[in-house]
Amino acid sequence: MTIEGAALRDRLDEILARGLAAIEDATDESTLEEARVRFLGRNGLLSDALSAMRDVPAAEKPETGRAANRTKSELEAAFERRRAALAGTSAERGPARDLTLPGRRAWRGGLHPVTRVIDEICGIFRELGFTVATGPEIETDWHNFTALNIPLDHPAADMHDTFYLDDGVLLRTHTSPVQARVMLEHRPPIRILAPGLVFRRDPWDASHAPAFEQIEGLAVDEGIDFVEFRAAIDFFVHRFFGPSARTRFRPSYFPFTEPSAEVDVTCLLCGGTGCPACKGTGWVEIMGSGMVNPAVFEAVGYDPERYTGYAFGMGPARIAMLRYRIPDIRLLYEGDAGFLEQFR
Repeated sequence: MTIEGAALRDRLDEILARGLAAIEDATDESTLEEARVRFLGRNGLLSDALSAMRDVPAAEKPETGRAANRTKSELEAAFERRRAALAGTSAERGPARDLTLPGRRAWRGGLHPVTRVIDEICGIFRELGFTVATGPEIETDWHNFTALNIPLDHPAADMHDTFYLDDGVLLRTHTSPVQARVMLEHRPPIRILAPGLVFRRDPWDASHAPAFEQIEGLAVDEGIDFVEFRAAIDFFVHRFFGPSARTRFRPSYFPFTEPSAEVDVTCLLCGGTGCPACKGTGWVEIMGSGMVNPAVFEAVGYDPERYTGYAFGMGPARIAMLRYRIPDIRLLYEGDAGFLEQFR
């Protein structure tokens, strides 16, 4: 049978008014869902009214269809607004709390002591014009050894020190390859720090780890001499360990530096008087260093007659042990939250 469009539109207006009122009166999600099913559900009042559209005369269908779409849109919008409002009210109330329980302090994270040391070292050398450079942890033996004047038959390149992955590919044993890569890509002057993770076939004991952080430095320019090199190291030691700390340079050997030196600082535990930690010497070694070997400059295409420089390398974990009086390096890597919490 035919139904007038005006009559159906009046029916839609009534459904809209009643639906809006029911949605607004909903006090919780359950009653809101009941209102949705009653007015917007598959067998709801709106669906029943829309089924009568087929009986509306063709001339009146456009206007009646617009009214039907408007009714549905307004009801759906009202439903979403009310649902959001009820959800907000529930969130404000929050979960039930047992006020008889003792209060719990909120957990707060912090920087790892080794990360603190690395950041501080980088900050000190930044005052001397150094910037941070990084490189891949998987390296070629040329970048890791050959470019640094370490022949592949040198003990440092042997299997008992290095994790080889394939022919000519390995896990870097130091961050010196970063220095080689920077020199290959840039011309002097260069002043960089290269922090990062390195890997060696070391035992897992109180003073060694097979994977550990290292930070190396490199300065290359015209006219750099040992006096400038020592002044830079003294500046770092006094800033990091305190103005009373003293440094000592001992002759040593490294293939990529010539001359080479081990750098010691006054033992922080005994003040230089001698104790078990420093084996009675009053000194603790913190880094290996020296003037860059001309063979390294030749490998990266620098003129060794024109440029000079110095390089150094240190283990932030061991420096952290020295600063915080940590007796066993394994404590830094075991992830014991109780131990690490004291460094927050």
